[in-house]
Amino acid sequence: MPSRYPGAITQDWEPVVVHKSKPKAQALRDPKAVNQALRSGAGVQTVKKFDAGSNKKSSAAAPAVDAKKLDEGTEPAAMGRVAPELRQAIQKARLEKKMSQADLAKQINERPQVVQEYENGKAVPNQAVLAKMEKVLGVKLRGKIGK
Repeated sequence: MPSRYPGAITQDWEPVVVHKSKPKAQALRDPKAVNQALRSGAGVQTVKKFDAGSNKKSSAAAPAVDAKKLDEGTEPAAMGRVAPELRQAIQKARLEKKMSQADLAKQINERPQVVQEYENGKAVPNQAVLAKMEKVLGVKLRGKIGK
């Protein structure tokens, strides 16, 4: 029977060295790793980070700008809330239909908290919710009320 290998089989006796991968930066900052390095006498480098935790970038060319101040400057100061006339109109129409806030919320497919916020004046008016309330209550809530 013919042999598949054309020559003599030899073994490679060269040593194979397996290196451990370098530890990740996060692992090097771990307090356990730092303490172990200090105990073994290895060098530990500490760097003081100035302005750490602040939102400012310091540069000689540009003055320091606070990003929070920039955001506040471009955003509107306050969102519009439900007007007192609208609050009273919703409440009056609901009471005339002898409905509770929970009943109204169920019929417009919203949470009872939404109806409560509209009647307390804490909600930001949403035209879709007002349209649902108009349909269920049978009164005009959008546009000029009472005219």
